[in-house]
Amino acid sequence: MVPMSKSNLNAKLWYEKPARAWTDALPIGNGRLGAMIFGKVNQERLQLNEDSVWYGGPVNGNNPDGRKYLPEVRRLLMQGKHVEAEELAQMGMMSIPKSLHPYQPLGELQLYHDGEKKMISNYYRDLDIEEGIAHVCYSLNDVRHVRELFSSAVDQVIVIRVSCDRPATLNLRMNLSRRPFDEGSHRFGKDTLVMRGECGRDGVTLCTAVKAVADGGTVSIIGDFLSISKANAVTIYLAAATTFRCEDPLGECIQQLEKAAGKGYERVKQDHLTDHISKMKRVSLELGRPGDFHETASLPTDVRLQRFKEGGEDPALISLYFQFGRYLLMASSRPGSNPANLQGIWNESFTPPWESKYTININTEMNYWPAEICNLSECHEPLFDLIDRMRPNGRITAQKVYGCKGIVAHHNTDMWGATQIEGNFMPGSIWPMGAAWLSLHLWEHFRFGLNETFLRERAYPVMREAAEFFLDYLFEDKQGRLVTGPSTSPENKYIGSDGSVGCLCIGPSMDTQIVYTLFQACIEASRTLHMDETIRSQWETALSKLPKPQIGKYGQLQEWVEDWEEVHPGHRHISHLFALHPGEIIHVRHTPEWAQAARRTLERRLENGGGHTGWSRAWILNFYARLEDAEQCYEHLRLLLSQSTLPNLFDNHPPFQIDGNFGGTAGIAEMLLQSHRGEIVLLPALPEAWKNGKASGFRARGGFEVGMEWEDGELTHCVIKAAKNNVCRIVSKTPNAPFLVESNGKTIATRISEYVTEFDVMEGTTYVVKAQKQAELIEAKRASSSN
Repeated sequence: MVPMSKSNLNAKLWYEKPARAWTDALPIGNGRLGAMIFGKVNQERLQLNEDSVWYGGPVNGNNPDGRKYLPEVRRLLMQGKHVEAEELAQMGMMSIPKSLHPYQPLGELQLYHDGEKKMISNYYRDLDIEEGIAHVCYSLNDVRHVRELFSSAVDQVIVIRVSCDRPATLNLRMNLSRRPFDEGSHRFGKDTLVMRGECGRDGVTLCTAVKAVADGGTVSIIGDFLSISKANAVTIYLAAATTFRCEDPLGECIQQLEKAAGKGYERVKQDHLTDHISKMKRVSLELGRPGDFHETASLPTDVRLQRFKEGGEDPALISLYFQFGRYLLMASSRPGSNPANLQGIWNESFTPPWESKYTININTEMNYWPAEICNLSECHEPLFDLIDRMRPNGRITAQKVYGCKGIVAHHNTDMWGATQIEGNFMPGSIWPMGAAWLSLHLWEHFRFGLNETFLRERAYPVMREAAEFFLDYLFEDKQGRLVTGPSTSPENKYIGSDGSVGCLCIGPSMDTQIVYTLFQACIEASRTLHMDETIRSQWETALSKLPKPQIGKYGQLQEWVEDWEEVHPGHRHISHLFALHPGEIIHVRHTPEWAQAARRTLERRLENGGGHTGWSRAWILNFYARLEDAEQCYEHLRLLLSQSTLPNLFDNHPPFQIDGNFGGTAGIAEMLLQSHRGEIVLLPALPEAWKNGKASGFRARGGFEVGMEWEDGELTHCVIKAAKNNVCRIVSKTPNAPFLVESNGKTIATRISEYVTEFDVMEGTTYVVKAQKQAELIEAKRASSSN
C-alpha cells in the first residue's frame, strides 16, 4: 500500500482537505479519457470526460448567399460605410445555423464507503505529475485507507485502486450517472456495470463501463450498483468509447476492461508509469538552488499559491506550475486523441462556456505553444489530425462563401472540423485567418524537428492550400497594397473617422502579419523541398505588396490599416502583436523601431486594464519574453498566478479555461530559451528572482535539444545536442562577446559576427557551449585552486 509520503513535493500538487468545488479537484487524463478527482472520504465523486462526447453531429453552416454579397460588403467597407457593411454581412455571410454544438461530460462515477460515518484523520490528497498518479489517503477510526487513481494511455482505461490496512474490512458500492441525460445503467456479467447514452440527433452514441476486481471479499451487482464486501483491496477499471471512433462502443469498452483486468493492477500501473515518466522526465527545470525554499515546498499547494499571491517568493512553485502545464498537455492531447479544447478535456457542464470548443483566433493555438519547446512534440499531433479533418470543409467554405481556391477557416471549429463563419458575433466571426494560423503549427513542428518527410507529406500540402486561398482572396486597396477583407481584429472594435463604432474592416494588422508569415513559410518550405517554383514566385510577388507594420499617433503599433482609436484600449486580445509572438516579423535587434512600438502597444493595453483574463496575461508574458524584458516577464507571470490561477493551478479566464496554463508554461520556456529567426538565445529574459538555476531537455528550432546551468544571472554551462546536420547560431547579450564551443573535449571552430557565434553541427553530436568571459573566470578559479 502506498504510504502517505510527502517526498518529492516539487513534483506534486497536494492538499490537506478534499476538494470543495470542481476547481479544487485534481485532473487525470490519457489524452482521450479524463476525470476530476475530489478526494472525498465517505462519498467520492469522479467527474468523467471522454474527448469525443460532443453534442450533435457535423454542422454544414456555410451561408449560401456568402459569395453573392461578398463584393458588396467589400465595396461598402472601402467607402467607409462599415455600419451598412456589417448589417449586410450579418445577414448574407454568417453561418446558418449560427453556433456549433458543445463538448459535454461523459458522466460521473460515485463511490460510497458503506457503514457508519467514522472519525477521519491524517487526510492527504495529491497529484503526482511526474508519475501521473493521484492519491487520496486518510484514516477511518485508525484504519488507514489509500486510493490510487490514474488514466492509462497504454491500456486506455481509468484505474482506481482502493486499499486499507485491516484485512477483510473494505466495503464499497459505486454507480454511474449522467444527470440530466441519464439513461440508466445495467449489469454486464457479475462484476461490470454499463451506462450508455446519446448526444442528440446525428450525434455520437457513447458507452461507459466499470469493472471491479477485489482482493479477497466478494463483488456483486445490486440494482444499478457494484458492491464490494469484506475485501482487502479492490481495483476498479473504467473504460469509455463513442461511435466517433468505433461502431460498437460497448464491445470496445468490454474489450479494454478485460484486457486491463487480465494484466492485473501492478502491470497496468507499471506500464502507465513507464510511459508517463519517460515523457515527463524529458524536461527538468530547477529555479533557485536546491533547499533555498525548502520551507515553502513543504506547504500544501493552495497555501503556497496564497503565499505567492501575497508577495512571497517561491521559484519552486513556478517550476511546479511549468511542469503542471506539460502534464496537462500530455493528459489532454496524445496521439490518436482529439486536441485539447478550451478546457483541455475536463468539463463538468452540458452547456459549457463558449461550448468548450476550439477557438482558433488564439486559444487553440496557445494550447500548443509548449508542445515543441517543452519536448512533447507528439502531443502536437492531435491538432494536425483536426486540421486534416478541416481541409475538405475548408475547401467548400472557400468556394461557397468567397469563390476562392484553397482552404479557409474562421474563429471557431469543433471535433468535426467545421470551417464556416460561425456565430453571430461581428467582432469575431468574420475572420478568415483560422486555417492560415493553424497551418503554421505544422511548419513549427517541422522547424523544431527538421523531418523533411513530414514537411513534404503533411505540413506543406496544408500550408500550400492555406496560402492558395489568399492568392485568390487578397485584393488591392487604393494604394495598391494587397489587403484582406471583410475581416476583424479579434475581437476588438474601433471608432471610425465619423465617430461611429465598427469592427468589420479591410486589412487589419493581424491578418497581414499572418499572411506574411504564411507566405514566407511556404516560400522557405518549397525551396527546401525543391518544388513549386511557379507558385513560389506568386507568393514572393504578393509578399512584396502586403502593408508593412505601421506606427500610430501614440507610438503604438497600429491595430488597423487606419490609425483608429480602440473602443476598448485595454482589450484582452492584442492581435496586432502577432508579429512579435508567435510571429517573428518584430524583433528586438533586427527591427528595433517596431519593437519599441510593440512595447508601447503593451503599455497602452495595460494602462487601460489589459491582461484581465488568464490567457491574455499569458500572451503578455510571451510578448515581454520576445522583447527580452526579464522583470516585466516576471511581473506578469506573478500576476498570472496571483490573479488568474485557481487552487488546483488551473487557469481562470474566468471561468476556467486551460489556454492560460499552456501559455504560461510556454512563456516560462520562452524566458529561458528562444530560437526564432534562425538564432538561439540563451536566458533571454532571466529575472533577478531566478538568478540561479538549471534546465534540461528544452528544444530549439533547427533540431536542437538544450540544457543550461546559470549562477548569479550568468550562463555557466550549456549543452546542445544536434538531431540533424545543421548550422547552430547562438546570440550573446552583448556584441563581441563570443561563445566557446567544445565537443568530445575538442574545440570546435566558430564564426563570430558581432552578437552571433556560428558553428557547424553533426547529427547525433553533443556540444558544450560557454560564454568566453565566463569560461575564462572558471579557468582562472581552477588555476587558483590548483595552486
